[in-house]
Amino acid sequence: MESIIFELEKLSYGYIDGGKKRMILNELSFQFEKGKFYTILGPSGSGKTTLLALASALDVPEKGKVLYQGKDIKSIGYTKFRRNHMAIIFQKYNLTDYLTGVENVETNMMIMDHKRGKGQRETAYKILSSVGIVQSKADRLITKLSGGEQQRVAIARALAKDVDLILGDEPTGALDTATAKEIIELFKQLAHDYDKTIILVTHSDEVAGSSDITLKLFDGKLVEERGE
Repeated sequence: MESIIFELEKLSYGYIDGGKKRMILNELSFQFEKGKFYTILGPSGSGKTTLLALASALDVPEKGKVLYQGKDIKSIGYTKFRRNHMAIIFQKYNLTDYLTGVENVETNMMIMDHKRGKGQRETAYKILSSVGIVQSKADRLITKLSGGEQQRVAIARALAKDVDLILGDEPTGALDTATAKEIIELFKQLAHDYDKTIILVTHSDEVAGSSDITLKLFDGKLVEERGE
C-alpha cells in the first residue's frame, strides 16, 4: 500500500530475567500509514519503551526488521535514519541546558541542513509560538523555563526537523490538562493537515482517545483497540 510509511516486521526482543529468557516483544508486526495519529498503551514492563527504542533506531531487534518507506532502516543507516527521516520527543525533554528555547529549536533545523540566518530564527519563533511559547520565553535559557514549557520546546524542536515520522515517549506527561489538550490537537493537525505519521507511547486514556488508532502492547504484540 502506498500509504504505508513505517513498518515493524516480526520484531523480537528479550531480556535475561532470573536466569531465564523473557521475550518482551514476540514477532511483533504492524504497519503505520501516512497522515494518521497513533497511540500505544500498555502497562509498565510491557515493552513500550523498548518498542520505541527499536522504532527510533536507538536499539536493534534480536530478530525482525524496521522499515521506512519500504526500506530496512539498517540499509538506510541508523544514524542517517534518525537524522533525516524521523524526530523523537522524549519524556525527559533531552534539551541542551546552556541554550535558549529558540536555540534548541534551531539546532534541529541545522541538522536538516537549513542555512543559519534571520529566516531560520523567525521560523523557529513561529514553531515555538504554535506550541504556546511566546518570543520572550523562547529567548530564555531552558533552565529558566518550567517543566511544561520545556516539554513544549521539545515538541517544537521535533517539529522543526520537518520530517514525516514523529515518535513520542509520554510527550504530554509533564503538561497540565489544558496544555496537554492543545498539544494533542496540534498532533492531530500535523497528522491530518500535513500528512505526518505520529506515534506516541502513553499511559493516558485521554490522549489515546484523541488518536486515530489506539494500539495496546499485550503479550509481546500490538493489538488494535476497536471502538464499540
